[in-house]
Amino acid sequence: MRIAIDIDSTLHPYWPQLSAAARRRFGIELPYEEQLTWGITRLKPDQLKLCIDETHRDSSILDAEPYPGAVETINAWHAAGHFIHITSHRATGCHPATATWLERIGLQFDELYCSYDKVSRCCEIAIDLLIDDSPENLSEAIGRGIAAATIEHPWNRDVIEEEGIVSAPDWPALAQRLEAEMEPLRHRAARS
Repeated sequence: MRIAIDIDSTLHPYWPQLSAAARRRFGIELPYEEQLTWGITRLKPDQLKLCIDETHRDSSILDAEPYPGAVETINAWHAAGHFIHITSHRATGCHPATATWLERIGLQFDELYCSYDKVSRCCEIAIDLLIDDSPENLSEAIGRGIAAATIEHPWNRDVIEEEGIVSAPDWPALAQRLEAEMEPLRHRAARS
C-alpha cells in the first residue's frame, strides 16, 4: 500500500509552535481548543505568513518532537513493505532541514515532498491513503479517490463527521483503527 503522511499537526504538535510565534511577534493568543475552523482569523494574512515562516525555519523544524507512537507506527508500516511518502505544506527550501529532522527522529520513508500541491502529488504517485490534519486536504483526497485519516484536532472535527474519515486522538489509537481499514485498501492497491 502507498501511504502519504503530513508533518505539521500530524507527525508533531505544530500548534504550540505557531501559537508561540503569534504571541511573541504580535501579542496574539491562538488557543488550540478555540481553533474550530481551518482559517486562522485572529491573525491578518501577512501576520500568519510571518508566523509560519518563523516556524518553518531550520531551527524550528529541527526542534520539533514527534507525537508519541508516530515514528513506531510508520516504521512498522515501512517494515511491512508499505511505501511511505512524507508530504508537507512547506516551501521547497524546507526540504533539507525536514529530511534531517526525519533522519534524527529515525523515521523510515521512501519519499519526502515539501510543496503546496500535496493532493495533486498524491494522485501523481498513486497514493492509497493520506494522513493529514487539513480539512481541505482530507476532503480533496476523498474526492479524488484517496482514503483519508487524521489525528483529531478542533479544526478537523466537522470534516471527520461529514466524510466519515478514520480518526483518533493519538497515533497508537489511529494505528489500531487503521489496521482494520488497511486490509480493504491493500486489496484495492493490489488490483491497481
